[in-house]
This record gives sequence, structure tokens and C-alpha cells, in this order.
Amino acid sequence: MKLTDYQTMEERIKALEEKVNVFSERAKKHDEEATFPFDNFNDLKEIGYPALTLPQKYGGLGISLYEMIRHQETIAKADGSTALSIGWHMGITKYLGENNIWEEAKYADFARDVVETGALLNNAASEPATGSPTRGGKPETVAKKEGSGWVINGRKTFTTMAPILDYFVVSASIDGTEKVGNFLVKRERNGVSVDETWDSIAMRGSGSHDLVLGNVHVEDGDLVEYAGKSRAAGWLLHIPACYLGIARAAQGYAVDFAATYSPNSIEGTISELPNVKQKLGEMALLLMESEHFLYGVARKWDESDEDARQAMKPELGAVKLSVVNKAVEVVDLAMRVAGARSLSKQNPLQRYYRDVRAGLHNPPMDDMTVMQLAGKSVAERG
Repeated sequence: MKLTDYQTMEERIKALEEKVNVFSERAKKHDEEATFPFDNFNDLKEIGYPALTLPQKYGGLGISLYEMIRHQETIAKADGSTALSIGWHMGITKYLGENNIWEEAKYADFARDVVETGALLNNAASEPATGSPTRGGKPETVAKKEGSGWVINGRKTFTTMAPILDYFVVSASIDGTEKVGNFLVKRERNGVSVDETWDSIAMRGSGSHDLVLGNVHVEDGDLVEYAGKSRAAGWLLHIPACYLGIARAAQGYAVDFAATYSPNSIEGTISELPNVKQKLGEMALLLMESEHFLYGVARKWDESDEDARQAMKPELGAVKLSVVNKAVEVVDLAMRVAGARSLSKQNPLQRYYRDVRAGLHNPPMDDMTVMQLAGKSVAERG
């Protein structure tokens, strides 16, 4: 049964929870072997998950930002790599559909592919020389006009979901100009290849390899957008939602461990010890703060008009900074509860510890967020 067949958000969340339970069992193997979890993505496609954020007129449900990040947190609790990966597709698809960024026929063709086959898309923007695209570096990937189309050459790093993507939105400098364009590149184009470079110790199942473009010919209409001033991106809340989910998984492990571990030096379990209670309480507080901040801002986004949304940039960045850093703290506290056994390769806490730190390097960066908040404070003073 497809998620689009359910009538309410809570029904969809429950159905998704049941589907992704098995992800947590697979996570250990994919992490240890650094393999891509095709099985997880096939399961998500089976229930039509990739289509949920498509507008209704294109066959999706056009779900709210609030619902999207609820789903993303649910997946992350089972497997962080899968959640972060599919989150890019879900968010970008939502953003494009709501803001009519592409020509309607182009988006409609893409949406049809998502509905019918579960086709997946992600941006390919980062490069070795430019680092994070949020820093403003100009792409060294170049698109040159040739006849009625374009020829693209370059290399993109951190292309999450590279093993399974059907579409890449590639940023490229327009030859002979100062402009930067975003090109829709289908995987089957000649000259498109993936160099399996991903050797990170965190999010090992995300398949964030290099995308290589060697004389890739695309049509004129595949130039879907010229890059301009960045807009507020509520959809990027899928990032903190992912790390909140990982932190919840760590909390769950720590609570279960504390409630069942009974060394012979005490009566009862360690959950009754004041120092352990302190850590469990601190975790609960951090998660409570994160939940209210994340979902409160998501609701505000859903209820705001376009002008109000564009004023939310500092707030959106603050959510990411706060939730991710709190998630790191929660996992650390969970490991202190479990003790040295948390460092065992057999223990999921060591995976949560590695995965949650990846959030520190997802956009927006903490320093940029703090500077933005400082600027907002000064501006508000008048």
C-alpha cells in the first residue's frame, strides 16, 4: 500500500515506522562494509515515499514541511545515512514544485518519473576547489554552448545518493560569462560517471561519491535555472531532523541499557543511580528543547507567506545549529551511560557517535549562522 493512499499524517507516519524498522538491522552491515543501502531505498520506493513532497497536481501529496521532517526523523531513528540521503530528494523536490523554479513541462516529466518509478534527484554543487557552495565559490565545472545544447565538463564532490540517483542538478559556470547555471543531467547521459571516493567514517551508507562529467551533452532546456541570490530554504530542516532522529536512537539505547543493566556491585539497575539519572534527564531535556525548536519553526514556515518565509533565514540556521549540536551532546551522554562497551564495533552507539558529527559539516555552517544572527540583532536595534 502506498503512503499516498492513507488519509492522515499520523497514519502515514505509522506505516513508515513499520516499513523502516528493518533499516536499523541493516545499518550495521552497511556501515561496516561502506555499502550503499539499495534495499532501504527499494523499500521506500515500494510505498511511494519519494513522491510525497510532489504537488498534488503532479501525483504527489504536497505534504507540509512539518510532516516531511516528521518522516525524516522517523527514518533517521532507524538509519541516519538513509534519512540524510533521501532527505535531499524530498526537500529539493518540494522546493522546486512549490516555487515553480523549472519550466512546467520539465518538472511535470520529472514528477511523472518519480511517481511511476520512484526516480531520485539531488543537487551536485560541491567541488574540490570551492568547498561548500554556501561559501560562494564559483564552480570550476563549465558548461559551454554547442549547437542547440550544452557540453558540460567537471567533477562534483559529496554527491549524496550517487549510486542510485536518476537525476543530478549540476551547477556549472557558463563559459564566457560570469553566470552560473543549474543543469538537469540524467544519469544515462554519455560521459556521466561516478568515482567511488566516499571513505568518510560518518554516514558511510550515504554513497556521497564524486560525480564526473566528461563532455556531457545536454539539451538547451536542461538549463533549468540561473543561480542567483539564495532564498530561505525551509526544506533544509531535513538536516536537523535527521540528527534529532539519530539522537533519539541513542537515547533509546541508553535508557534500555540503564533499565536492564545490573552489576553485582549494586541492588537493582543502574537507572536508579543518581549520576545515571542525571545523564538520562539531561538527554531528555536536550531532546525536548530540540523538538520544540525544530517543529515550532517548521509550523511557522508552513503558516507564513512568502515574504515572512524569506525573513526566516537566521531562524532556520539557528535551528540547524542548535539541534545538531544538542544531538552531538545527547549521543555523548548516551555513551557515558553505557560506558566503554559503547566503543565496541558491535554497539550502535559508536555508529551514532560518528554519524551525528557529520551534521556539523552540513549547511548552513555554524559560523555563518552565528554571523547572520549577529547581523539580525544589530539590524533590529535600528
